[in-house]
Amino acid sequence: MANIIDGKAISATIRAEIKEETERFYEKNGIRPGLAVIIVGEDPASQVYVRNKRRACEEVGFYSEAYELPADTTQEELNSLVDKLNADDAIHGILCQLPLPKHLDENEVILRIDPKKDVDAFHPTNVGRIMIGDYSFLPCTPAGVMALLERSGIEISGKECVVVGRSNIVGKPQAMLLLHAHGTVTVCHSRTKNLAEVCRRADILVAAIGKADFFTADMVKEGAVVIDVGMNRRADGKLTGDVDFESVAPKASYITPVPGGVGPMTITMLMQNTLTAAKESVN
Repeated sequence: MANIIDGKAISATIRAEIKEETERFYEKNGIRPGLAVIIVGEDPASQVYVRNKRRACEEVGFYSEAYELPADTTQEELNSLVDKLNADDAIHGILCQLPLPKHLDENEVILRIDPKKDVDAFHPTNVGRIMIGDYSFLPCTPAGVMALLERSGIEISGKECVVVGRSNIVGKPQAMLLLHAHGTVTVCHSRTKNLAEVCRRADILVAAIGKADFFTADMVKEGAVVIDVGMNRRADGKLTGDVDFESVAPKASYITPVPGGVGPMTITMLMQNTLTAAKESVN
């Protein structure tokens, strides 16, 4: 049976470290790292995320602001708020909760956020810096995956790594981070032929396609490390990942559960990015 990678425990350890570092930073500079979160509309999942981010800020000793805007907010109003936050010295990180209502242009907002305050690492400037390996921030979920691997003592260098999913938020940056860590990386997607065969080559398999229980035991090599980024609901309402945990766990050497694996790490990495932004603001 696989070793279960406990994202809750690792996340709690990292948050405790961030809290200590934040106190040292405050004592030295008299500044609390500040995070502003913008949510437009009343998407229930987004509202849960925003609450969780506010709680995380309190836990690690950050200053935080939340802007809950009505669904009919105009692009001009949203842009104006971003401009105001860009100019606010008390705010070191700006996060606009996606998805936005359809009448708003997400790309315009991403481009508007100052790259030095872009703690989601979605701005093209930060994406480019990740590509060349000279970055300050990393997208939170891929950063969380790397932290889980590192803190679990899993060696990446020289390993065959397969990332299934090519989104800008997870798949593409995840592939780059594994490459920077000297993994040999294959990126798979909906057009990949013989997907199961490619997955069976993986020493480290990252599943990030958003299909419940898609990856089964026959797609996983004996002793592989399986990282499940998926977060789906079954018909009975139960949370599940992209990996069929029950069949894959006996075959893997390490595996992340859903919930309690990658999920808790995402907001923790957001806290890490915000602390980094605050530190860089005084340099």
